[in-house]
Formats: sequence, structure tokens, C-alpha cells
Amino acid sequence: MPRDAATTTTLSRFDKDHPHYRWVALSNTTLGMLMATINSSIVIISLPAIFRGIRLDPLEPGNVSYLLWIIMGFLVVSAVLVVTLGRLGDIYGRVKMYNYGFAVFTVFSVLLSVDPFTGGQGAMWLIVMRIGQGVGGAMIFANSTAILTDAFPADQRGMALGINQVSAIAGSFLGLIVGGLLSEWHWRAVFWVSVPIGVFATIWGFRSLVELGERRAARLDVPGNLTFGVGLTALLVAITYGIQPYGDHSTGWLNPWVLAGLVGGTLLLVAFVLVEQRVEHPMVTIGLFRIRAFTMANIAGLMAAIGRGGLQFMLIIWLQGIWLPLHGYSYESTPLWAGIYLLPLTVGFLAAGPVSGWLSDRYGARLFATAGSLIVAATFVALLLIPIDFPYWIFALVIFLNGIGSGLFSAPNTTAIMNSVPAHERGAASGVRGTVFNSGMSLSIGIFFSLMIVGLANVLPRTLTGALTGQGVPHDVAAQIGGLPPVGSLFASFLGYNPVGSLLGPSGVLDTLPADRVHTLTGKEFFPHLMTAPFHHGLVIVFVTAAAMMVVAAVASWTAGGKYVHDDAQSAEGAGEALGRE
Repeated sequence: MPRDAATTTTLSRFDKDHPHYRWVALSNTTLGMLMATINSSIVIISLPAIFRGIRLDPLEPGNVSYLLWIIMGFLVVSAVLVVTLGRLGDIYGRVKMYNYGFAVFTVFSVLLSVDPFTGGQGAMWLIVMRIGQGVGGAMIFANSTAILTDAFPADQRGMALGINQVSAIAGSFLGLIVGGLLSEWHWRAVFWVSVPIGVFATIWGFRSLVELGERRAARLDVPGNLTFGVGLTALLVAITYGIQPYGDHSTGWLNPWVLAGLVGGTLLLVAFVLVEQRVEHPMVTIGLFRIRAFTMANIAGLMAAIGRGGLQFMLIIWLQGIWLPLHGYSYESTPLWAGIYLLPLTVGFLAAGPVSGWLSDRYGARLFATAGSLIVAATFVALLLIPIDFPYWIFALVIFLNGIGSGLFSAPNTTAIMNSVPAHERGAASGVRGTVFNSGMSLSIGIFFSLMIVGLANVLPRTLTGALTGQGVPHDVAAQIGGLPPVGSLFASFLGYNPVGSLLGPSGVLDTLPADRVHTLTGKEFFPHLMTAPFHHGLVIVFVTAAAMMVVAAVASWTAGGKYVHDDAQSAEGAGEALGRE
């Protein structure tokens, strides 16, 4: 008997009532989050190969901005647009926005891999295309958790969101390993890797995902979008430029443009809150922040995202600038090996994330999110207690426990946010959560690099000057190099360059010294031994701050309440409340 077209269509894809649809939604959105977050960190390890490929020295004066924006462009645009795109998902359909996001992401991945330029033009091409890729990533970030929340019942959301969040945060660490491996082959492969995955997932999403979310007709909130977008952009850009030297200062926090961005961005975000209370169809319903679970879980998420980003960058500098060279690795190979030696962190996260999500479905988010935050805080302190030239097994154990703590925290935190809001606000809530996640990563760069630079600035100049003079470098040259802002040494370590070679090279001194002195200065041990005490001094400032942030995250997680699920069957009068059962 012939089938009609409708029947054929139904059988050719999963219907929303199909018993396996929720798993289709989970697998597709998990792949999306994994791809987006891998690409948020993949260039961190790949930067040396990328800059060699486009024939540009990132440490030359004037090129540091290229370095920063290849990393930051993706993060900033993702943070700024994710709330807007989440709200558009509420209005026009979350699945539609998510699928278009995959398509946009894939197109810009192709464009990144075919960069036709070199030098500054090549860097600008990469920055612009990374920003475009970030737009696609923001569309995925904004709607994936809302799609899962729509697809899964409340008693299974923790497990589903746990798997999704494991892929999101694990992706940011896996990107370090993938970038290291691919950049050893060819720098363009760093961008090629997303193309086949993106094409497959885009087609799969359009064929298989079904719109389940509650949509409400609304107009786009132009004043709210402008004040939020411009304000957050100004704030994040100012914080990014705050780590660059200004005048005689080792950081740029006194730069008038940085101060203008900080003040202006803050004022615009205040204006955004006022605007949202008065427009008919707000971009974000400010009433959501009266839901205790929603607000406290987002505060905890911001603290955790900042701490996690700081950990990632500091461990890379620690490994690449000090530990790996001391253990015989060439500076050129340190980016790859840093990613490999950080594997215990990812393993710990993968082990704890899904389990904590499943347990939070049964017992609520409070205990797991709070305990996870405290474990992470304890590991920050533990990293201060081990020597800079540590036995690897101790380091591996500490970062494995850090991954366990992050896994315990992440899924329950996300579940708390998404369970606490009405169904028609899930896109906006997912967008707010995505903004918190991406803003935290962006803020971590400005905050922790600045703290490390301040710590180094108090110790490094005299240490560096004395050590260089002791190796025969003329005192005036040694003093000049010792007085340079520490950001140069940090970026050199971060990129896998020989810091002393990068600092002394332009002076021509290496051409005048005996061969044995040159060998000592540019060898694998001189700079690591030199940096050990100053770096530990800076690390104390950084990790004490990070530990304090995780304690704040623990307090916020506990304050959020016990097991809570918004009841959409409540009366209109009580529809804005979240049920909290202590």
C-alpha cells in the first residue's frame, strides 16, 4: 500500500514524540558544544604555528594586538551576542537558530582555513573570520541547553545537561591537545578540522531536530540589545587592553582609553537594566533575576568560569615557560606537550561531569555544586604548595582533582539555572548562562594576566638584570631588558618561544658574546631557573584570588537552594517564582 507524503516525511526523521528523539537532541547539541568550545581554545596552543604560517612575529612591537585578538575575538563576540541570540530563539525558534548557527560556524571555519594573506593582513583575516565563527558559536551556545531543557523531563535534565556541559568544558581543554597535534602537521589543519564535523552536524540538525519550545510573538528589543552589546563589548575590550603596557607602567589600567571603556561599558550595562524594566518586549526579563536559584547559580558560574580560565592560562605558562624546558623539551615542542601533560585535568572532568548531573536529578544541585567549588578552591591552594619544578605525579593528581571538582560543579549549576525559569524564557536563560560562561573566560585573561604581571613586576626586573649581567651581558643592556614590562616574557613563554632569545635578539648582544655564554643564555635551563622565584611570587597572587572566587561560587551555590524546578502550571501571578525545596 503506497504511503502518502506526510507519512514518508514522518518516517524519514525523528518526530518529537519518538521515544528516541531526546537522545538525538542530546547527541547533536553535545557535538555542537564540543565543536564550539574546542575552537574557543584550539588556537591558544596553535598560535606559534599560525604565526609562522602567516610569517608574522607576534612579539614585535605593534603585533601583540594581533596575538590578543586572534584569541579574544571569538570569546568576546560569543559573550556579547549569546543573550540576544537566545532571545531570538525564544521568538523565532531555538532549533532554527541553533541549526543556522552550525551553518555559520562551518562557513567561517572554511574561510579561516583558506587565509590568502601573510603578515598583518593575514592576521586581520584570521581575526575577522574568528569573529564570524564566534557568531555561529554564540548561536549554538545560546540555544543548545534550551533545546535539551525542552526535550528532557525535569527528572532527567541534570543527566542530559551534565553530558552537554561536560562536552562544553572538556572541549576547552581538548582544544589544547587537538591544536597541538594538528599544528605539528599544518597550521591550516587547526581550522580544517571543524569543516567536515560542521557539514555533517548541520545536515543532521536540519533533518532531525524538532521545535518543542514555547514561542511567544515579540519584537526585537533594539535599545536593550544596543546598550547590552556595546556596553559588554567596551568592558571586555578594555579589560583585554588592560594587560598591555602603557607608558612607564607594566599594565594598561591607567590608559585613558581603557578607563573610558571600563567606565562607559559599566554605565551602558546599568542603562541596559533600566531599559529592560521599561520596554514592552525586553531582551532579558529582569524579573528572572528575582529567582534566587537563577541569580545565585549564575554568580557561581561566573566565578567558576573566571577561575577555570585563569587556571588554563597559568598552567600553560608554567609548563611551557619553566617545567618542560627544565625536563629537556625544546621551546618549540612545548605547546604540544603542555596539552598532553594537562590530560589528567580533562579526565577528571569527564569522570565527574555526567555522574554529578545524574545525581543532581535525584538529590538537587546544591550539594554537588557547592562541594565541587570547594574542591577546586582546595586544588588552587595545593598548586601553591608544590614546587615549581614538581614531580609530575603530584601535579597530575592535583589537576585531576581540579577536574573532578569542576565536573561536580558544572552540570548541577547548569541544571539549576535551566530548571528555575519558565519554559518561554529558556532561550534567554540559556543565553545569560552562555554570556556568563564566555565572559568569564574573557575576563580571566585580563584579570589573571594582570595579577601575574603585577606579581612579576615586583621581582623580575632585578632578578633578570642580575642574571644577564652575570652572563656577560653589558649592564646597560641588561638593565634595559630587566626594565621591560613582564608581559613580553609571559607571552614568549605562552607561545613556546625562547624568552631570553626573544628579549636579547634585537639588541645584537648575542653576536658579541662567547659561544658558551650564548649557549647558556638561550639554553633550556637559564630562563626557567631565572623565572622560578618570580613566577611563584606571581602565582601566589593569582591562585589565592582564584581560590577566593571558588569559595564565593560555593557560597552562591549553597544559597541557591535545594531541589528546584519551575512549575509552568502555576497561576499567572506566581509564574515568575521558582519552587525551592530546601
